[in-house]
Amino acid sequence: MKIIIVGTAFPYRGGLAAYNERLALEYVKQGNEVEIYTFTLQYPSFLFPGKTQYSTDSAPAALNIQRKVNSVNPFNWIKVGREIKNKRPDLVLVKFWLPFMAPCLGTITRIARSNKKTKIISILDNIIPHEKRFADRLFASYFVGSADGFVAMSKSVLTDVEIFDRQKPKAFCPHPLYDNFGLKLTRSEALAKVGLDESHRYMLFFGFVRDYKGLDLLLQAFADNRFRGKNIKLIVAGEFYNNSEQYFALEDQLALKGEVLWFNDFIPDAEVKNYFSLADIIVQPYKSATQSGVTQIAYHFEKPMLVTNVGGLAEIVPDGKVGYIVEPNDKAIANALLDFFDNNKLESFQENILIEKEKYSWKRMTDTISGLIKNL
Repeated sequence: MKIIIVGTAFPYRGGLAAYNERLALEYVKQGNEVEIYTFTLQYPSFLFPGKTQYSTDSAPAALNIQRKVNSVNPFNWIKVGREIKNKRPDLVLVKFWLPFMAPCLGTITRIARSNKKTKIISILDNIIPHEKRFADRLFASYFVGSADGFVAMSKSVLTDVEIFDRQKPKAFCPHPLYDNFGLKLTRSEALAKVGLDESHRYMLFFGFVRDYKGLDLLLQAFADNRFRGKNIKLIVAGEFYNNSEQYFALEDQLALKGEVLWFNDFIPDAEVKNYFSLADIIVQPYKSATQSGVTQIAYHFEKPMLVTNVGGLAEIVPDGKVGYIVEPNDKAIANALLDFFDNNKLESFQENILIEKEKYSWKRMTDTISGLIKNL
């Protein structure tokens, strides 16, 4: 097939770029002709909560990435839509994650599919966002109207898309493994790279820090007196996307100074393996969620997980086999983490992870998309 992926890719950073690039590599491996149309402008700077949108890593090899799309310029949307229309690809893939992008992506895909040949499939991170804004549903509805079919990466999102459309083909396929961050290091190698002490055990909260991700719940859980004296540290590795002072104030209030290790910059792709390789358990204490790429990085590095019972997180973390599913409150989080450390669950969970991770291949995603196309 001739395929165009429209969305985030290098030189932009983060999980969206990693996903689109990894999906493109899978299609290339299968013998398809693939281009990625990424942004010339993704977010206006005043709307972007982080320090920079851009990657410091090298451009991915073997991918044809073109910067074409301006997210706020309607004249650009028309131009890009016509260009894709005239190229007549068999398939356009669009990863949808935020209603802000709906006018841009929805207009491009409407024009592209007017050639009566190109099929539009959207891979949905969310359809209703975690942090709600005015006109979210109006924008989401506009985008849904532009696609021919949908792949949701959690069952909760598959249900949400039914709010906007009940007729078009839809399928569930869990988020594939993020296997593009390199091979797992030994614990000693990873600790040396980050500069941490081998005598401690480590819990890892990884990724952008946003209110809905529940870092405050984790800090409150870690303040449980049962953790003291156990040589357990909490690592927070990721850039703040909201007010950092509230977390540092909570750290002071809970007397956790020295117990929490803060690495509060964006973690480059080349360094992700360091943090996951040294961690004993990955903690996702989210207050709301659909699915999470962090889970799939954890599977790749064969690390146990604690997730909260929100959205689609519990769908891919079998409780008691590869980690824990708990309610989103500090007591439940603390009890599960203490069970993990006190009862030495690391080895048994890792044995189960080796089996469970086989479910999350990129071929499963491309096969799901192929199945949708056959129904169009």
